[in-house]
Amino acid sequence: MSGLSRQPVYDITRLLSPQTAPWPGDEPFAFEFTGRISSGYAVNLTRITTSPHVGTHADAPYHVVEDGLHPADLPLEKYLGPAHVVTVARQHGGITPADLEGHDLEGVQRLLIHTWVSELPDGQWPDDFPYPTVELADWLAARGGVLLGLDSPSMDPFDSRTLPCHHRLIEHDIVNLENLCLAGVPDGRYELIALPLKLVGVCGSPVRAVLRPQT
Repeated sequence: MSGLSRQPVYDITRLLSPQTAPWPGDEPFAFEFTGRISSGYAVNLTRITTSPHVGTHADAPYHVVEDGLHPADLPLEKYLGPAHVVTVARQHGGITPADLEGHDLEGVQRLLIHTWVSELPDGQWPDDFPYPTVELADWLAARGGVLLGLDSPSMDPFDSRTLPCHHRLIEHDIVNLENLCLAGVPDGRYELIALPLKLVGVCGSPVRAVLRPQT
């Protein structure tokens, strides 16, 4: 219709394909046909195998806590609502509240951190990615935050065995998103929609994450 301005929708989801880089040693995404129209079936049918942590996903607390929630039990309202996108210059190591200086984060509920990792192609694994710190988790919790998202593949260093930031976020009832792709998304305020699937018994869920600018 003429006279109406249409707000852009930013798809901040990594493409999930056999070429998408998994966590080293984890199950990659793969699919195969179980029936094809070209072979006489009425429909095309496929079967997929994947770790739920390949591509853009939500960790479930069960990923790091034996009695933690599974994706089917996660609070959907935390994955839907106002969000701030913030670009940080840090190349490696722990992201702290000091890295956010200069950004307007008043009323922040969902914080999405954009680093250089967003600029990598889907098939390239980041060897030394930046990650949030416990201090950043505490900072977000003190402001009433409910979600922390980033474009790196983990909330902790690659070689961490204790996973302190994962655990601190769970203590604060803050959910997370990992492996976002924020390339081309200007810093600012948005509406986030990134719902996990209703999966039972597993440790995480793929999401289709999108942003709509707030007017």
